Amino acid sequence: MRVDGPEGPRTVRLSNPDKVYFPERGFTKRQVAEYYLAVAEPLLRAVGGRPTTLKRFPGGVTGEPFYAKRVPKGAPSWVRTAEVAFPSGRKALQVCPSEPAVLVWAAGLGTLDFHPWPVRAADTDHPDELRVDLDPQPGTDYADAARVAGVLREVLAEAGLTGFPKTSGGRGIHVLVRIRPRWDFVQVRRAVIALAREVQRRVPNLATVDWWKVDRGQRVFLDFNQAARDRTIASAWSVRGTPRATVSTPLTWDQLPEVEPDDFDLSTAPDWLAEHGDPHRALDDRSHDIDALLDWFARDERDRGLGELPYPPDYPKMPGEPTRSRKGGK
Repeated sequence: MRVDGPEGPRTVRLSNPDKVYFPERGFTKRQVAEYYLAVAEPLLRAVGGRPTTLKRFPGGVTGEPFYAKRVPKGAPSWVRTAEVAFPSGRKALQVCPSEPAVLVWAAGLGTLDFHPWPVRAADTDHPDELRVDLDPQPGTDYADAARVAGVLREVLAEAGLTGFPKTSGGRGIHVLVRIRPRWDFVQVRRAVIALAREVQRRVPNLATVDWWKVDRGQRVFLDFNQAARDRTIASAWSVRGTPRATVSTPLTWDQLPEVEPDDFDLSTAPDWLAEHGDPHRALDDRSHDIDALLDWFARDERDRGLGELPYPPDYPKMPGEPTRSRKGGK
């Protein structure tokens, strides 16, 4: 495929372009690449200049996917990179998308969704994006997540923050907040914990921060560990590895409760974008401070005895973290 680039047209080779990636819908590798060209402008706003993990499905959605956390071998010279440090202390170069040709090249490798870090390439230790992942548990659905998201919006406003929602591409919802890159991953994760706890206090029958699945019940889990280093969520406009080829789609707050996740897929998302535009275009208009949220975390620790929560099991022991057992994490 010939793709326009900043230095002129690029030629990106797609091997086996008619390979079917989504048997239920008949979508091929070529159609995935064409989709990413159609949404390249807003997608590059979401991932551009960020180290990005590629979730690859070389066998299509019926095969086994894997996360490519390092630049794949044989990457073209025009694929930019950024170095990141993992929780273990090891470092690696990741793809740092900068132009539409990179999206097409990644699609040719079987990439369906792009998982950008919440940092810029120039400073990979200080997030500039606070992310809240609302994950419906068994017995709950997207409509429940939308109700909890409405409460989250109110809590964000009280902290002086503006959130931008999107469908996850599954049953969940992601909310993004642009922040100043002044805080490290531990501080940003604590800010998300403070937000999540406040939402749970207001709607305890609908929302939970319980890390252990057995304790969550039929509630929406606010996954605070998606704010930990090396934890990422699918970007806006990413195709997800679902049978329907759903797309993680930015919405306005008014649109959020009026839609269904299956409304947006590889075939419909470009038309939605053309008709409604990209609600996340204004995400970069203002960067926020998270001092209020960190004050809330300190208040909860001082007045309620609520401190850190468990990290994922593959993490090294973190300062102030409770014992990683169900009893210690409650």
